[in-house]
Amino acid sequence: MAQREPRPIGRVMAQVAMVMNLDKCIGCHTCSVTCKQAWTNRSGVEYVWFNNVETRPGQGYPRRYEDQERWQGGWKRTAGGRLKLVAGGKLKKLATIFANPKLPRLQDYYEPWTYDYDNLVNAPLGDDFPVARPQSLITGKPTEITWSANWDDDLGGAPQLATQDPVVQQLGERVRMEFAETFMFYLPRICEHCLNPSCVASCPSGAMYKRAEDGIVLVDQDRCRGWRMCVTGCPYKKVYFNHKTGKAEKCTLCYPRVEVGMPTVCSETCVGRLRYLGVILYDVDRVGEAAAVENPHDLYESQLDLFLDPMDQRVRQAALRDGIPQHWIDSAARSPIYTLAKRFRLALPLHPEYRTMPMVWYIPPLSPVVDALSRTGHDGEDADNLFAAIDTLRIPVEYLAELFSAGDPAPVTAALQRLAAMRSHMRAVNLEQTPDPDIADRVGLTARDITDMYRLLALAKYDDRYVIPTAYGVDDADRGVIEEMGCSLDFEGGPGMSGFSASGALGEASGRATPATVENFHALRIRQSSDDHGDLSGRVNLLNWDGNGRPPGLFPDNDKSQP
Repeated sequence: MAQREPRPIGRVMAQVAMVMNLDKCIGCHTCSVTCKQAWTNRSGVEYVWFNNVETRPGQGYPRRYEDQERWQGGWKRTAGGRLKLVAGGKLKKLATIFANPKLPRLQDYYEPWTYDYDNLVNAPLGDDFPVARPQSLITGKPTEITWSANWDDDLGGAPQLATQDPVVQQLGERVRMEFAETFMFYLPRICEHCLNPSCVASCPSGAMYKRAEDGIVLVDQDRCRGWRMCVTGCPYKKVYFNHKTGKAEKCTLCYPRVEVGMPTVCSETCVGRLRYLGVILYDVDRVGEAAAVENPHDLYESQLDLFLDPMDQRVRQAALRDGIPQHWIDSAARSPIYTLAKRFRLALPLHPEYRTMPMVWYIPPLSPVVDALSRTGHDGEDADNLFAAIDTLRIPVEYLAELFSAGDPAPVTAALQRLAAMRSHMRAVNLEQTPDPDIADRVGLTARDITDMYRLLALAKYDDRYVIPTAYGVDDADRGVIEEMGCSLDFEGGPGMSGFSASGALGEASGRATPATVENFHALRIRQSSDDHGDLSGRVNLLNWDGNGRPPGLFPDNDKSQP
């Protein structure tokens, strides 16, 4: 039989992508808080969470964002096999450009609030203890708290709110929301930085764009006219409107950090170490074809087929041909994203049926099946028990399939079986027993594959989880200038004390004398345009800035005498 010719490689592009291991998420919201403090602590974005952690099942944030019949986000396939925005084309947008009705209301996000702390301090003496009533951050008036960014967390998947989950409603009788069968897990979400972003296609002014060098989707604030079509177009509802500036804003994947080889704020502060960052090489000429496959169940495989093997010499040569630097190609070869998504097929995309080709993928949770088996007296890590229990997982496979594989349970089941095989295999290793070779064979892996999976999922160090090449023009020497060498507990007398003086654990001088947690934008520009890297002594740690005043070094000097 004649060997089939390899498929020709089109134009190669690079994409910075993320994988989250849901088995490790404990719902602590540290990622949300640090992202909020770093990026959305300004006036006009009080309700905005670039990163939020949802409790599933639940309505999500904004409320019921997955109901595309109402919000009309993403793409749909026409009878002719072409893609069309669900919200309509250019004529539809022109007709509704001054009154776009397909937008979540503030109540769908939630009305942000603070508390009347002044009353606690200044209330007159009386018989009753003063209280701090909630006040709206929008109107400044007293308000009642009825919804928030993670309201579902209060009931943890119980029927009272879970029945309003659009995914549960779509499944109908296949998922019974009875208290005895209650299940829950946490789902952290950021912008998907899609390969085929519908928000970019929806923007009438061209302000939304996808960067050619790393695939990060951004908003040009100068070109944005506040039409808010991008909010409608995004099926994940991860584009927000700043009502003070009249501009759209969204997750930037912390591109100032990524450009200098540092992970995103949400990744670096994640308590469970569940996030992975890396580079994927893909064939951009085939994105439209992959997104337009007829059967939604085929969207997962069609997107996987876009990812190119960075160890293939043909791919490496094509990448160099298309202007991708050598150190980016080398980083792609070490990428945990390619390993988890393509090699081990553990990570899955969120709602591929939206046809945007999302690039934040998820490893489905397996832990509840182990707990359920243990409570019934069975060995929770025995391979036979695990494989048999996956079909009756407390978190229904059908529910996970609606989230990660357009309703097809096969990819989810395969990923869960591989996770189960890893647990059973590694337990035998840790108990100094001989692992059963049939365990790996049953899931299409080798013992070496399972060991590599275990190292990446359980033991991976910082440089294994975050393989981020520096931006074009920022070389390794530049990166060395800003790398953090100290510990965040390096305050005087603290457990991480290493000889650096500081004012305290919570003060702005905590840690090293010159923190580099967030690279200063002005300093970055100087570094990339000068031979001596500029003077970086005035860098400011944005995570420790409360938004008030103008700390030295935060903004460029206004000295007009300078060229």
